[in-house]
Amino acid sequence: MPNHHSTLFSRRQIIASAIALPVASAGSLPLWAQTRFPERPVTIIVPFAAAGIADLTARALAGQMARKLGQPVIVDNRPGAGGISAGQAVATARPDGHTLLLMSNANAVSVGLFRRLPFDTVRDFAPVSTIGFFDLGIFVSAGSRFARLADVVSYARANPGRLNVGTIAIGSTQHLSAKLFETVAGVEFNVVPYRGSPAALTALRSGEVDVVFEILGPMIPHITANVTRPLAVTSSSRNQALPNVPTVTESGVLGYDVSSWNALAAPAGTPQPIIEQLNQVVRDSLAMPQVRDQLVGLGMRLAPSTPAELQALLGAEIRRWGEVIRVAKIEPE
Repeated sequence: MPNHHSTLFSRRQIIASAIALPVASAGSLPLWAQTRFPERPVTIIVPFAAAGIADLTARALAGQMARKLGQPVIVDNRPGAGGISAGQAVATARPDGHTLLLMSNANAVSVGLFRRLPFDTVRDFAPVSTIGFFDLGIFVSAGSRFARLADVVSYARANPGRLNVGTIAIGSTQHLSAKLFETVAGVEFNVVPYRGSPAALTALRSGEVDVVFEILGPMIPHITANVTRPLAVTSSSRNQALPNVPTVTESGVLGYDVSSWNALAAPAGTPQPIIEQLNQVVRDSLAMPQVRDQLVGLGMRLAPSTPAELQALLGAEIRRWGEVIRVAKIEPE
């Protein structure tokens, strides 16, 4: 029969050893393992102004992410050419998951638009997840003579350079989508860039331009008000908000598929467990009905991804838009 005192001593030894182990090994653990993530508010830096689609997307997501992370999630708007200032702020931030970038296809486009960036768009960010995709539409005014996209293409082929097509600024997704359409459809437009979407819409209504390429979401109220008419959506499948509007491919221009997108990324070097935690939080947040309804109302197709899938998308978009920029003979700044 075992001695009571020796048994009690053995238990005390075991308990003492168990308590001492984490203390002894804590110095060898990485910083993220010593503290709970997140330990302070998380900031999403958005490279666009407040009240735009990217900002509204970030804010819809941030509210739900805050509930799931147990810390405030702050949206910090830092608009600027090519998203450079926002990208630099995140690329140089401490890689602990507390500073995130609302990434978009503008980040991919910037690689071809600028001779030098203060960061490497592929190597200096750790992808977290895509959020979703925004379709573009090809619009005419409500009273336009063009009933279908095929009519636009036929006219453009018969009258090279005479069709005026409005977009926002040179190098924007809308502008490059119009330039890509010229190549794929084998037509020649007079592409007219405007300072912003309201100016492009005004030009369409006044007849200054015949067609406008624009993100679908902001145009839906103008469609409802019978101010503009969509001829086609630019993605590979019809948009749920406009199920009766055909795609460009269905309209006879094969091989054309364009969408804008938003995603989240962290600074390179952010520990993988934190990336995985953030990825799951994005997925869970996008599954919430209030977030889903708000983003679908903006014309977004929700599509969370793995970090690897976002990395592949970014690389593919850099190559694709770089070629469009080259063909369009847009000189890098």
